[in-house]
Amino acid sequence: MGQSNMAFGLAARDATGVLSPFSFPLRAKGDDDITLKILYCGICHSDLSTIKNEWRNAIYPVVPGHEIVGVITEAGRNVQKFRVGDKAGVGYFISSCLSCDDCKQDSENYCPQLVPTFNSSHPDGTPTYGGFSNKLVVNEHFAVRIPTKLPVDKVAPLLCAGIAVYNPLKEHGLSEPGKHLGVVGLGGLGHLAVKFSKAFGVKVTVISTSPDKEKEATEKLGADSFIVSRDPEQMKAAMGTMDGILDTIAADHSLMPLFALLKTRGKLIALGGMTKPTEISLFPIMAGGKIMAGSIIGGVKGTQDMLSFAEEHNITAEVEVIGMDDVNTAMERLQKGDVRFRFVIDVANTIRLSYKIQNLGEQNNVV
Repeated sequence: MGQSNMAFGLAARDATGVLSPFSFPLRAKGDDDITLKILYCGICHSDLSTIKNEWRNAIYPVVPGHEIVGVITEAGRNVQKFRVGDKAGVGYFISSCLSCDDCKQDSENYCPQLVPTFNSSHPDGTPTYGGFSNKLVVNEHFAVRIPTKLPVDKVAPLLCAGIAVYNPLKEHGLSEPGKHLGVVGLGGLGHLAVKFSKAFGVKVTVISTSPDKEKEATEKLGADSFIVSRDPEQMKAAMGTMDGILDTIAADHSLMPLFALLKTRGKLIALGGMTKPTEISLFPIMAGGKIMAGSIIGGVKGTQDMLSFAEEHNITAEVEVIGMDDVNTAMERLQKGDVRFRFVIDVANTIRLSYKIQNLGEQNNVV
């Protein structure tokens, strides 16, 4: 196999989650495919959860990364959306059936045959490897155009964190001006939820366990108010005031205090993906006609619409750009919550390990 068909990056081999150099063959390129030279890749908490096998589904070796921005270096003869030299983005998934009801309704993210960008396999059985690497081959349908007016490093997190908050806001009618939205957590998803909601004209209250985040939430990000969730008086004062709540917290926590903040028929939407079951008392929910829903990312069209909206309103993620050599340290910091607000890897300019990685073929069973 020629070197042009090889990619290299960083992979975790076991549940320690330690990432080390790894080379692998790109899947065969078809007429509908584009090849990306990866420029930047954001780090999502789900990357950390996967390489640590917290969800018990890791398929090692794992090359994580699904907030990918790159430049197109090759395009198949049937490709229509893109040209060589265009910048394109790839998010959480790289394939779906395109024929089920969900796919036909531009909700590929709910397709039963969805193929995640990494830690999965293509329909032909070959593994999928993510954006902590230098190249990616993907069907053009599952790539989106990157706005020309926004810095690409700050756009990368929009491909997961951005669409993860934008989609439920639109889908559940919480993007209407004048609505009152609660945002639980002020991390990678939470800070973008505030930005998008304010651009929609929505009143936003940030709900956090950390009082020291109030200034950042209100003065920097533009939230209208701030509630410390551990303060009973503040929580009581806000009871019954919110049309909806986006819960972005992945750590295990009780949901019942959040339902109390909702108006009649208010909606609590879970985005964080707690790993343990949580108890819910039904009567307070029934008595208020309240709704609990889940949401995960969005479809391709929704992601493109989100990027257009972000360009129009100059919305980008707050990022700390790091090099490939710094990824393991960044993962340790992410585990501790030590990031404001999203790590983004400058892949193209810092993949200095390439000369080492390219010589690892035999060690990785790559021929």
